Amino acid sequence: MRCPRWVAWMCASGSLLWLAGCSLGQPEAVGPESETMSMDQFAQTDFNRTVTLEIRDNLDSLYSLLDKLYRRNPREWRKAGVSTQEAAVARVRKMIETRTPPADLSGLRDIQILAVSLDPAYTRDRVAAFIYGLADTLIAAHNDKTRIYVSDVLHGQRVYNAARNVEAAAWLLASRRNLAGEPLLLANEISPTVTNLSFEREFGAIIGRLDLIANLLGENDRRIGINYAQGLLFFNFLPVR
Repeated sequence: MRCPRWVAWMCASGSLLWLAGCSLGQPEAVGPESETMSMDQFAQTDFNRTVTLEIRDNLDSLYSLLDKLYRRNPREWRKAGVSTQEAAVARVRKMIETRTPPADLSGLRDIQILAVSLDPAYTRDRVAAFIYGLADTLIAAHNDKTRIYVSDVLHGQRVYNAARNVEAAAWLLASRRNLAGEPLLLANEISPTVTNLSFEREFGAIIGRLDLIANLLGENDRRIGINYAQGLLFFNFLPVR
């Protein structure tokens, strides 16, 4: 039995479209990005998963800022003694993942490192110190963890404070100058020919995620009290079998 002409045409068109897609490369993902299933997810509630994804996305935003800052300030990564900008990015990512601060800032943590990175007198790799300080601040606000489980108790105030710290860091990055009156680091750029506000967008995304989690944590604490009071009000007994 011969295949109808319209079926053959559809198959041929589909093949051409598939080949075209392969030659042009896959389009960039535009939808939500979750994680593949893993055993440790059985120890996470829905809210634990939400916070874990928030931390992941915020660290990804910091890695994006790291790359952007090194591209605009190549003198900084050269101070680290590495041969390429890509190697410098990989170096700082490893420092964050292993919670190992820059060698010259050993013994300092989170906002302490962040403060040093924005000190005009600091002469070492300012980008590495700035991004590491931000990352350590975010992780510290989440009980020094990047994955949250049912046994973890988070504090909304700490996450809220982290959001304000990121806000302050973004403002200082845009406004602080060295003794010569130059920006400590080049970031956003607005000129007659170029408008680059990508740094501002990344900072805004980080702050928005942190504020959402802080609000959800506050609501969760409030609902625990309300649910307990409702149980007393309506004399709800707990099931025993």
